[in-house]
Amino acid sequence: MVAASRTIFIAGAGIGGLTASLALAAQGFRVVVLEKSERLEEAGAGLQLSPNASRILIELGVEPRLRARAVIPEGISLMSARSGREVMRLPLGDAATARAGAPYWVMHRADLQSALQAQVSEHPDIELRLGCQFEDVVSHAKGMTVVQRSGMTRQQDLALALIGADGIWSSVRHHLFPEWQPQFSGLIAWRGTLDATQLPREYTSPRVQLWMGPNAHLVSYPISGARQINIVAVVPGEWNRPGWSAPGEIGEIKNCFGSSRWAGPARMMISAVDGWRKWALFTMPDGGGWSKGAVALLGDAAHAMLPFAAQGAGMAIEDAAVLAKCLKEAAGENAAAAVPAALKRYARLRRPRVSRVQRAARQAGMIYHLTGPMALARDLTIKAMGARLLLARQRWIYDWRA
Repeated sequence: MVAASRTIFIAGAGIGGLTASLALAAQGFRVVVLEKSERLEEAGAGLQLSPNASRILIELGVEPRLRARAVIPEGISLMSARSGREVMRLPLGDAATARAGAPYWVMHRADLQSALQAQVSEHPDIELRLGCQFEDVVSHAKGMTVVQRSGMTRQQDLALALIGADGIWSSVRHHLFPEWQPQFSGLIAWRGTLDATQLPREYTSPRVQLWMGPNAHLVSYPISGARQINIVAVVPGEWNRPGWSAPGEIGEIKNCFGSSRWAGPARMMISAVDGWRKWALFTMPDGGGWSKGAVALLGDAAHAMLPFAAQGAGMAIEDAAVLAKCLKEAAGENAAAAVPAALKRYARLRRPRVSRVQRAARQAGMIYHLTGPMALARDLTIKAMGARLLLARQRWIYDWRA
């Protein structure tokens, strides 16, 4: 049995859970990470990490493991689905890195998870238990007892706190707040990857392309050291099976990007993907439960959001940094008594910002999917605002520091 004195349990070894383990260990805690899967596998494909998130990973020492895999895009190109032309390009690259003090990265989700796992495995104060599932938690005078199951074996350990970083279908959240349930957004994300050599050179430059079209949008960017291109298409639909990855029929997604509404280059990218996977986009209601006693939620377990602000992973990484700072302040002789207040403070600090990002993501989706005259007005407004002002409007996200 693990002693409770400075031990924190984390349920879930995704990006948020692994980052939280490193952040907590850096503050002097012993951390046990429970992961129900026997091994960590890819969930999703590409992801974008703006400076608010990459800054934290750099401070935790993860950057050397990502250097060969992460790509710093030169910019974000906003594209018109109808004309096929660039409406505006937001400059990123080295200049944006220098201004923000941290890079904007695009990468394969598996590469980030692998780098975090490698960092965790080398840390003497972090134990990763694969094939071990959170089952129950019981509070008492000495802190809490965390009950886990590994196969047919049941184990109990004392802990100071339990952090639920186990995703949108969180077992920890169900234990704490069974009334808070994910909601289907009515949107489906299709994802695919292809070798960069499969596209003409002008479509493989190191940039993020965001194609805005009627009731749908398309995003592409380089991953895996720019050797692959990640493509995500978001369309409305009724299919809403939970999970990250179900097979998608290429004919179905091609029909959503017909020639009457989408320019040739966008359709070319859709056709170039050999194998599509899809996932229904679920979200958590704004302002849901974050903590109760010595148990708290982190990342998608607390605030799963639409991906249209490219901040899902970023918000989980931010959560981890703030959580570690709040719990550090609770450490001491009376830590068990101080932890609930520290977790309430964590929730109080995170809730307003995360709610604002959730709203920004919903608003972005509506803007991307405008049709007819409204789409034309959007494009003219973007051109009138200019790249500098558009980028400045993102600084409240990018310039955040823990």
